[in-house]
Parts: sequence; C-alpha cells; structure tokens
Amino acid sequence: MDIPLPKRPWYVRHRGRLFAAAGALMLIVALVLTTLRPKTLRLAADSLAISEVTQAEFTEYVNADGVLQPIRTVRVGAVEAGTVSEIVAEEGAMVHAGDTLIVLTNPELEQQIADQRAAFARLLRTQQEKALEMKQKRITIRQQTLQTTYELTRLEKQYRLDQEEFRMGIKSRAELDLAEAEYQYRHRSAELQLESLRSDSALATLHAESTQSELADEQQRLRRTEARLADLVVRAPCDGQLSNINAVPGQKIGSGSEVGEIKIMDRFRLASSLNEYYIDKLAVGQLATVTYGDALYPLRISRIVPEVKDHAFGVDLVFTDSMPANARIGKGYQAKIEFSASEPAVVIPKGNFYAFTGGQWVFKITGDGRTAQRVPITVGRQNPVSYEIIDGLNVGDRIITSGYDSFGDAKEIRIK
Repeated sequence: MDIPLPKRPWYVRHRGRLFAAAGALMLIVALVLTTLRPKTLRLAADSLAISEVTQAEFTEYVNADGVLQPIRTVRVGAVEAGTVSEIVAEEGAMVHAGDTLIVLTNPELEQQIADQRAAFARLLRTQQEKALEMKQKRITIRQQTLQTTYELTRLEKQYRLDQEEFRMGIKSRAELDLAEAEYQYRHRSAELQLESLRSDSALATLHAESTQSELADEQQRLRRTEARLADLVVRAPCDGQLSNINAVPGQKIGSGSEVGEIKIMDRFRLASSLNEYYIDKLAVGQLATVTYGDALYPLRISRIVPEVKDHAFGVDLVFTDSMPANARIGKGYQAKIEFSASEPAVVIPKGNFYAFTGGQWVFKITGDGRTAQRVPITVGRQNPVSYEIIDGLNVGDRIITSGYDSFGDAKEIRIK
C-alpha cells in the first residue's frame, strides 16, 4: 500500500536555482565594484624614479647645440660659358681675391674674336683710305677757294678801274654799264662757288667724323668681346676658403653656372635649431653664452628663421667678442640662451613623464610612501633640468618622474 508524502516548500524545491541566482548577483556586484574602483597598478619601488618637489633658484633658459659656420658664403659663378680645361685651386684651399680657380675654353668665342679683329682691321684700312681722300679733297677745296677769292679781288679792282676810266672820259657809259654787269655776274658766281665750297668742306668733315665714330664703335665692340675672353678664367671674388667645387675637367659650364663657394673666414656664426616651443621667446639681438674649457664666450642671436619644420626652427648666433682658440668650421658648441633672471620658484626635475602627460598631471606619492595617485598640476616655465610648478604641488611632495608609458590608464600606483 502506498504512503502519501508531504509536499515540500517552494524554496526547497527551487534551492538550486536560488543558489545560482545569488551567485550571479554576487558576481555582478563584484564586477561593478571593480569597475567603479580606481584602476590600481602594482610596481616595485626600484623600477620607479621618484623626485622631491623643492624650492630653488630658477632661471628659464635653453641649451642650443650648434655647428660653427662662416658668417657669410659667396657663390662663385662662371661669367662666360665654356669647357673646363683646368682646375687650378683645390677644394679647401685658402684663396685671395683675383686668384685663378678654374680655366675654361670656348673655341666659338675665340673664333668670334678673330673675326671681329679681322673686321676691325678692314674697317681701319677703309678709314685710313677715306681719311687720305678727305685730306686730298680738303686741299682741292682750299685751292678752289683761294682761286675764287683771287678772282673776286681781281674783279673788284677791275671794276674800280673801269669806274675811274669812266670819270676820266676814257670809257663811255655803255662800256661802264657793261663792265658793271659783268662784275655783278662774276661776283655773284664767285660767292655761290664759295658757298658750295664751304658746303663741300662741311660735308667732308661730317663724313670724316662719321667714319671715325664708326671705327671707335667697332673698336669698343672688339674690346668688349676680347674682355669676354678674360672671363674664361674663373677668379676668386674675395678672400676665403674655397669649397663645394662642382666642376671637373671636360665638363661644359653654362654662363652664370655656379662652380663653387668661398667661405668668408673672418667671422663665424653658430648655426642651431630649437623646438618650436621657444619661437615666441626669442628675438634678434638676444644674448647667449658658450662655455668652453674654463672660459665664457658671449654671443647674440643674429637671425631667426621663422619657418618651422618638423617642430623645429633655425637660429643663428654670432660671437660678440673673442672665440675659442681652436674654433674651426664644423665644430660643435652648446650655447646657453637665457630668457629670465634667476629667482626662487617651486620646481621639479625634468623627466620622461612630461611626454605622456603634457605637464597636466603627475603621480604624487602619498604620506605612507606605499601609494601614488594622479594629481593635476600647472607647469610654468622650464629649462633643460627642471620645470617650474605654479599649482598642484607643494615643497616636500614626492612624485614619480620616470616614464608613464607603461602605466596605461591606471589611476593609482601601489608601490611594493
């Protein structure tokens, strides 16, 4: 006979499901608490660089690494086109103004000069022949003028004689009138002849002057062309060190082509480049110094290149007094450019953390030294060794200054 069993309570019948639901709820709560709690990273103390916030004398400056270069470089160009026949001066040699650097040849120019010389010689002979002709013509004109003047004088005397004979009754009125008419005719004819001779003389003079001017022009053209022959020798335009010769024997060089450079060696500049952060802090004339050995050498900024490339811009500095004794082109120096006078400030050492945070925050060590937490800061000025802290840290605080790249998005560091 079957015995009826009593009915079990619902929580007994569903206890498995209840246990599963409770476990899931606990897991969710744990996940929520984990998510809400700041992410913590555990690191060994010896893997961190820890620095103390201090108050010290602070000077805003930047170290500019530069290379010594001549303050001025002169380009050397070929005035005349030609083929390189000889390179006289060696690259790196010290040259003086007028020294021969490169010799060129130009057969076409030489032929042109020979043709112009021949043309000038022909013109000179022609001019000499014309000069002889003009001289002979002037003599002829003078003879004709003398003859005509003589005739005028003779006619005038004859006419006065005819008048005297008429008064004496030797000649009649008719004979005097005839003599007067002949005198007037011949007198007028002689004047016209003299006028013609004067015109011929002026024309001959004009021809002579024109021929002489033509000869002078041709001679000037020849001189200019011959001067081009001298330009086939490329000479140093100034004193200095020859560099960057870009010509080889047999090479054809065009007119105006650059064949080298001359570096002026009396003064030098320090060519440097700086991060774009400093472009608004620099000005032409700003002072700087170079420390070399035990001596300090003053400089000033002579040029600032306003164009920024790859987050940097160019700066030129010149020595204002003496230079290091062993200064030479290409030697590197480090210049210190100061932006402010020294004054007390709250500072922290420079570190790799700045590249990750941009100076917006740091990990600050708590009082027990076991934890570091993010705190916002305000960074002011900087120099190659430290940052000025305007807000967020106090003297005596300790911070992590090593790189934060491996910290990820951690909000807290547990120090083991």
